[in-house]
Amino acid sequence: MKTLHSVLETMRLDNGAYTASTSEEYSYVWIRDVVYCVLPYLQTNCTRYTDAFYALFDLFRRYEWKLDIHTQQKPAYLYEHIHARYNKDLTERMEPWGHAQNDSIGLFLWGVGEGVRVGKRMFRDAVDRAILQKLVNYLQTLEYWEAYDNGMWEENMEVHASSVGACVAGLRAVKMLAYVPDWLIENGERTLRQLLPRESVTKESDLALLSLIYPYQLVDRNMAKRILSNITGQLERTFGVIRYKHDLYYRDEQEAEWCFGFPWLGMCYAVLGEDEMARAYWTKTQRVLPEDGRVPELYIGGKTPNGNTPLAWSVAMTMLLKRQITKEEIPV
Repeated sequence: MKTLHSVLETMRLDNGAYTASTSEEYSYVWIRDVVYCVLPYLQTNCTRYTDAFYALFDLFRRYEWKLDIHTQQKPAYLYEHIHARYNKDLTERMEPWGHAQNDSIGLFLWGVGEGVRVGKRMFRDAVDRAILQKLVNYLQTLEYWEAYDNGMWEENMEVHASSVGACVAGLRAVKMLAYVPDWLIENGERTLRQLLPRESVTKESDLALLSLIYPYQLVDRNMAKRILSNITGQLERTFGVIRYKHDLYYRDEQEAEWCFGFPWLGMCYAVLGEDEMARAYWTKTQRVLPEDGRVPELYIGGKTPNGNTPLAWSVAMTMLLKRQITKEEIPV
């Protein structure tokens, strides 16, 4: 665990956020990646969890003017959304990007709620609390339950169950911390009933759907089993899990087998109390875990890792499953 922690530390910035990777291609800060990076520290006494959220609160404070606009009117262009990725100093990047990623906002809200639930000091002052309310209002203005967004993989615009689910989970988590009308959650729940177990109109199964099981624990056992059956049956490969059928990322070579798919599946089975399956996916995770702990983003056609090595998200998911299986403490 110490090795994995040390690798993750190489991607931790002075401001408390994390770069997605040490590679030049991924030397940016994604809201989503930051939250997943600090999940191993949620149950520890170290400050990495709160430091990361304070960094993200500072990011939202810098762009509070954008929140103020888009709690009143929907964004008309992608750049008007709260951006998905940033420079290391948490300033916006100007190049075009698929910034409509409602799941990242839902994940942030969920992370704040979870932090409070386990006793962490998630708010520094009244401004942080006001930002939280504005993020809730932002999702309301977007009409997240029927909003086309770029989804977890930052691609085609459609209604994604994983994005809607993240928002539902986030709104539920902060219901005691902000004003969240019941109908705002119920609208998202209705969409999920219509979509699941599909990810979207175009995708029957998608790796992103695992988030509805872990960390959100949003679906019931029967739906969780259906989602897992689809993913393991359709998307699991030898060295990882493809994101969805006919994924074009690295497709000009061979299928991209994402490393964090194995520990993520393991954590999902752990949530369901299926310890034997969780251990089986720890064994599979160890197969793609290098001795130096630098877990790649993915393997291309099996044995060749891509350049985004290590990927912070992959390292964090590996830490989570290792602790789950071995009971080894997370270093602080």
